[in-house]
Amino acid sequence: MRKIIAAVLAAEMALIVAGPAARAHAFLDHANPPVGSALQAAPAAITLWFTQDLEPAFSKVTVTNQAGQRVDLGNVQVPQGAPAQLQVGLRPLPPGTYRVSWRVVSVDTHPSEGSFQFSIG
Repeated sequence: MRKIIAAVLAAEMALIVAGPAARAHAFLDHANPPVGSALQAAPAAITLWFTQDLEPAFSKVTVTNQAGQRVDLGNVQVPQGAPAQLQVGLRPLPPGTYRVSWRVVSVDTHPSEGSFQFSIG
């Protein structure tokens, strides 16, 4: 009986130690431009940093203006050597408010998504 209890406790400890990493998702860590920022000049690109490495084939980001029209160049990429980063180029942007929407899949196959706004004054 003691062996069974010891085995169960060992299995539970292994799940506790490995659990958070095994169940983790790639959450947005920070962005450039920063979430909710007010910029004087338009950026040339959007760069997002995540808490886990991304699966490039299943990760995307779009940028839209107040009318809901896409203003990104559609050239989404996970840069070589930066597997937790996602980038997309932008067209020249006039003053206004823009929404960045992302959906990523981490290398552990968990999806996550979100959005934020920034403005150009």
